[in-house]
Amino acid sequence: MAAIRSVLFALVFYAGTVGAVVLALLATFAGHASVLRVARGWAYFHRWCTRWLLGIGVRVEGAVPIGPAVVAAKHESMFETIEMLVLLVDPAVVVKQELADLPGWGRAARLHGVIPVDREGSGTALRRMIRAARAAVAAHRSIVIFPEGTRVPPGARPELRAGFAGLYRQLGLPVVPVAINSGRLFPRKSFIKRAGTITFRFGEPIPPGLRREEIEARVHSAINLLNPPA
Repeated sequence: MAAIRSVLFALVFYAGTVGAVVLALLATFAGHASVLRVARGWAYFHRWCTRWLLGIGVRVEGAVPIGPAVVAAKHESMFETIEMLVLLVDPAVVVKQELADLPGWGRAARLHGVIPVDREGSGTALRRMIRAARAAVAAHRSIVIFPEGTRVPPGARPELRAGFAGLYRQLGLPVVPVAINSGRLFPRKSFIKRAGTITFRFGEPIPPGLRREEIEARVHSAINLLNPPA
């Protein structure tokens, strides 16, 4: 049954995604608000597909932040990258540079307001990321960052990438950590998806101004609350 559900999901969702990309490209001529509407519509379409074709529901625990904050989330699959567009209002998501450079899609993504980052972590790349993040905050948007830098399997607890601490220090915003257990149902390297419930646990805001060691330790602990060691 899981295999049949997964095939059906792939056929419906990716066909719909092609249409969403075309609409997003057309929306770039109308500006950010139009691109945002297309992106949120696509994210709701993804939620519909995962709920009714895969049997995956979403449970939200804790308070979802309203207004500017650094939302630091566990990253186990593509699922949470899209779901954040539903849970938050107009977030600016930190994504790898390669995605923002894709022809067509990259233009729409940049107008939507994604924050590209070079995962090699050079000083120049960090400065570009901070400039883009400050512009997003000035527009009263939250910043979504996956501080581990890439998707990891359930049970993995890698150290946080240096870019997170730099962003925290420069923006002076509270951090809302989010624990997510998506990898067991929506694996990062598997076509087969399984039915069940994915939990997004929003933690208590962590104030700005902490030392790097403390903020990294607190965020690392909080985002792994639903992720027992393998």
